[in-house]
Amino acid sequence: MDRIGAVTFNGNPLTLTGNEQKTGNKAPEFTVIGKDLKPVALRDFLGKAKLISVTPSLDTPVCDTQARRFNEEAAKLPPEVAVLNISMDLPFAIGRFCATAGIERIGTYSDHRDAEFGANYGVLIKELRLLARAIFLIDKDNVIRYMEVVPEMTSNVNYGKALEETNKLFARR
Repeated sequence: MDRIGAVTFNGNPLTLTGNEQKTGNKAPEFTVIGKDLKPVALRDFLGKAKLISVTPSLDTPVCDTQARRFNEEAAKLPPEVAVLNISMDLPFAIGRFCATAGIERIGTYSDHRDAEFGANYGVLIKELRLLARAIFLIDKDNVIRYMEVVPEMTSNVNYGKALEETNKLFARR
Protein backbone atom coordinates (compact mmCIF):
# COMPACT_ATOMS: atom_id res chain seq x y z
CA MET A 1 0.00 0.00 0.00
CA ASP A 2 1.39 3.39 -0.99
CA ARG A 3 1.40 6.35 1.40
CA ILE A 4 2.00 9.47 -0.70
CA GLY A 5 3.73 12.28 1.20
CA ALA A 6 4.39 10.08 4.25
CA VAL A 7 7.95 11.44 4.36
CA THR A 8 9.76 14.31 2.73
CA PHE A 9 13.28 14.93 1.48
CA ASN A 10 14.23 18.60 1.84
CA GLY A 11 10.51 19.34 2.02
CA ASN A 12 9.62 17.41 -1.14
CA PRO A 13 6.99 14.70 -0.58
CA LEU A 14 7.89 11.06 -1.17
CA THR A 15 5.87 7.86 -1.24
CA LEU A 16 6.35 5.05 1.27
CA THR A 17 5.34 1.68 -0.04
CA GLY A 18 4.84 -1.64 1.70
CA ASN A 19 3.01 -2.80 4.80
CA GLU A 20 2.67 0.07 7.24
CA GLN A 21 3.42 -1.12 10.77
CA LYS A 22 1.99 0.01 14.10
CA THR A 23 3.07 -0.43 17.69
CA GLY A 24 1.63 -3.71 18.97
CA ASN A 25 1.89 -5.50 15.60
CA LYS A 26 3.73 -8.78 15.31
CA ALA A 27 7.04 -7.91 13.64
CA PRO A 28 7.14 -9.23 10.07
CA GLU A 29 9.92 -11.63 9.15
CA PHE A 30 12.68 -10.31 6.90
CA THR A 31 16.02 -11.34 5.49
CA VAL A 32 18.84 -8.87 4.87
CA ILE A 33 22.49 -9.32 3.87
CA GLY A 34 25.47 -8.83 6.17
CA LYS A 35 28.72 -7.19 5.13
CA ASP A 36 30.10 -10.75 4.85
CA LEU A 37 27.37 -11.40 2.17
CA LYS A 38 25.58 -13.90 4.43
CA PRO A 39 21.81 -13.65 4.88
CA VAL A 40 20.50 -12.65 8.30
CA ALA A 41 16.85 -12.93 9.29
CA LEU A 42 14.69 -11.66 12.14
CA ARG A 43 14.48 -15.24 13.43
CA ASP A 44 18.27 -15.20 13.95
CA PHE A 45 17.68 -12.90 16.93
CA LEU A 46 15.16 -15.16 18.67
CA GLY A 47 14.88 -14.48 22.39
CA LYS A 48 16.44 -11.02 22.13
CA ALA A 49 14.92 -7.58 21.90
CA LYS A 50 15.82 -5.87 18.62
CA LEU A 51 16.51 -2.16 18.28
CA ILE A 52 16.51 -1.59 14.53
CA SER A 53 17.97 1.66 13.27
CA VAL A 54 16.93 2.26 9.66
CA THR A 55 19.00 4.63 7.53
CA PRO A 56 18.66 5.70 3.88
CA SER A 57 22.45 5.52 3.25
CA LEU A 58 25.43 5.39 5.59
CA ASP A 59 27.19 7.70 3.13
CA THR A 60 25.33 10.77 4.40
CA PRO A 61 26.06 12.89 7.48
CA VAL A 62 22.78 12.20 9.34
CA CYS A 63 22.97 8.43 8.70
CA ASP A 64 26.63 8.37 9.71
CA THR A 65 25.71 10.11 12.99
CA GLN A 66 22.82 7.70 13.57
CA ALA A 67 24.97 4.58 13.14
CA ARG A 68 27.76 5.99 15.31
CA ARG A 69 25.34 7.03 18.06
CA PHE A 70 23.66 3.62 18.26
CA ASN A 71 27.08 1.94 18.15
CA GLU A 72 28.01 3.98 21.27
CA GLU A 73 24.68 3.37 22.99
CA ALA A 74 24.81 -0.39 22.33
CA ALA A 75 27.56 -0.69 24.96
CA LYS A 76 25.15 0.68 27.60
CA LEU A 77 22.22 -1.59 26.72
CA PRO A 78 21.55 -4.99 28.29
CA PRO A 79 23.13 -7.94 26.41
CA GLU A 80 19.60 -9.16 25.61
CA VAL A 81 19.28 -6.31 23.07
CA ALA A 82 20.52 -6.77 19.52
CA VAL A 83 21.14 -3.42 17.83
CA LEU A 84 20.88 -3.53 14.04
CA ASN A 85 21.30 -0.91 11.34
CA ILE A 86 19.56 -1.62 8.05
CA SER A 87 20.07 0.43 4.89
CA MET A 88 20.02 -0.08 1.12
CA ASP A 89 23.80 0.32 0.96
CA LEU A 90 25.74 -2.49 -0.69
CA PRO A 91 27.39 -4.88 1.78
CA PHE A 92 30.86 -3.80 0.56
CA ALA A 93 30.10 -0.14 1.28
CA ILE A 94 28.74 -1.09 4.70
CA GLY A 95 31.95 -2.99 5.44
CA ARG A 96 34.11 -0.01 4.47
CA PHE A 97 31.97 2.36 6.52
CA CYS A 98 32.14 0.15 9.61
CA ALA A 99 35.92 -0.28 9.32
CA THR A 100 36.45 3.49 8.92
CA ALA A 101 33.94 4.54 11.60
CA GLY A 102 34.85 1.85 14.13
CA ILE A 103 31.36 0.38 14.14
CA GLU A 104 31.75 -2.87 16.09
CA ARG A 105 28.87 -3.13 18.56
CA ILE A 106 25.92 -3.15 16.16
CA GLY A 107 25.02 -5.39 13.27
CA THR A 108 24.94 -3.56 9.95
CA TYR A 109 22.87 -5.05 7.15
CA SER A 110 21.84 -4.37 3.58
CA ASP A 111 18.29 -4.60 2.22
CA HIS A 112 19.47 -3.89 -1.35
CA ARG A 113 18.78 -7.34 -2.81
CA ASP A 114 15.04 -7.73 -2.34
CA ALA A 115 13.98 -4.66 -0.31
CA GLU A 116 12.14 -7.20 1.86
CA PHE A 117 12.67 -5.30 5.11
CA GLY A 118 11.57 -2.03 3.53
CA ALA A 119 8.43 -3.55 2.02
CA ASN A 120 7.50 -5.60 5.10
CA TYR A 121 7.95 -2.64 7.45
CA GLY A 122 6.45 0.01 5.13
CA VAL A 123 9.58 2.17 4.91
CA LEU A 124 10.58 1.61 1.27
CA ILE A 125 10.69 4.94 -0.58
CA LYS A 126 9.12 4.32 -3.97
CA GLU A 127 10.80 7.18 -5.83
CA LEU A 128 14.34 6.52 -4.54
CA ARG A 129 14.43 2.80 -3.65
CA LEU A 130 15.94 3.80 -0.34
CA LEU A 131 14.64 3.22 3.18
CA ALA A 132 13.06 6.02 5.18
CA ARG A 133 14.85 6.96 8.39
CA ALA A 134 13.15 5.02 11.16
CA ILE A 135 13.47 3.13 14.44
CA PHE A 136 11.74 -0.13 15.33
CA LEU A 137 11.96 -1.61 18.82
CA ILE A 138 10.88 -5.23 18.78
CA ASP A 139 10.61 -7.25 21.98
CA LYS A 140 11.89 -10.80 22.49
CA ASP A 141 8.46 -12.13 21.41
CA ASN A 142 8.72 -10.20 18.12
CA VAL A 143 6.10 -7.59 18.94
CA ILE A 144 6.76 -4.00 17.85
CA ARG A 145 6.89 -2.01 21.11
CA TYR A 146 8.03 1.35 19.74
CA MET A 147 8.55 2.82 16.31
CA GLU A 148 9.33 6.12 14.70
CA VAL A 149 9.36 6.95 11.01
CA VAL A 150 11.03 10.35 10.74
CA PRO A 151 8.84 12.66 8.63
CA GLU A 152 11.78 14.59 7.09
CA MET A 153 14.62 12.36 5.86
CA THR A 154 17.29 14.93 6.69
CA SER A 155 16.22 15.04 10.36
CA ASN A 156 17.50 12.84 13.18
CA VAL A 157 15.57 10.12 14.94
CA ASN A 158 14.55 10.77 18.53
CA TYR A 159 17.48 8.97 20.16
CA GLY A 160 16.31 9.71 23.70
CA LYS A 161 12.84 8.25 23.18
CA ALA A 162 14.15 5.13 21.40
CA LEU A 163 16.64 4.43 24.19
CA GLU A 164 14.08 5.20 26.91
CA GLU A 165 11.62 2.72 25.37
CA THR A 166 14.38 0.11 25.02
CA ASN A 167 15.30 0.45 28.70
CA LYS A 168 11.60 0.25 29.67
CA LEU A 169 11.42 -3.25 28.17
CA PHE A 170 13.87 -4.43 30.81
CA ALA A 171 12.50 -2.38 33.71
CA ARG A 172 9.19 -4.33 33.49
CA ARG A 173 10.75 -7.61 34.58
